[in-house]
Amino acid sequence: MIFTPLFLDGAFLLDLEKREDNRGFFARYFCEREFADHGLNGRWVQMNVSLSLRRGTMRGLHFQRPPKAEVKVVRCLQGAIWDVVVDIRYQSPTYGEWFGTELTAENRRMMYVPQGFAHGFLTLQDNSEILYLVSETYSPEHEGTLIWNDKFHGIEWPEVPVVVSDKDQSPEPWTNERAVRV
Repeated sequence: MIFTPLFLDGAFLLDLEKREDNRGFFARYFCEREFADHGLNGRWVQMNVSLSLRRGTMRGLHFQRPPKAEVKVVRCLQGAIWDVVVDIRYQSPTYGEWFGTELTAENRRMMYVPQGFAHGFLTLQDNSEILYLVSETYSPEHEGTLIWNDKFHGIEWPEVPVVVSDKDQSPEPWTNERAVRV
């Protein structure tokens, strides 16, 4: 696997290291030892999938607070998404900063989302299917949502969402009091 650290401490892009021949290729999506060698979590308690039927569907930005904070590895199995992580760790030198990239079925790239980050995505194609490895079980009482167009973070989305759930349209603005203390 190819681990590319982002400027947001603890976040990574993960790419396949393909072994190709006339049949196609073989590659690892996960290796516990390689994750450990990079100081990353390699324990997964859930594997989730989401299918968004329509281009322009916004999901997120979601996070869980301690003690149920979670790590995610996100991959697009079908279609394409603009995937975003936001550092919401109050003491972090990159607090409030974000990173976005395109994850597609074709590029097979994955996003490693550490604890203390909000995560969300916008679908760039109809019928986009996303797979998540998650390190902690879902806990509604520890869940938080960062509105996708929050002015504090100033995330630059490639297009305006056309489908957003009621939950993800939370009018509550971001404040330092909502930041995660990990």
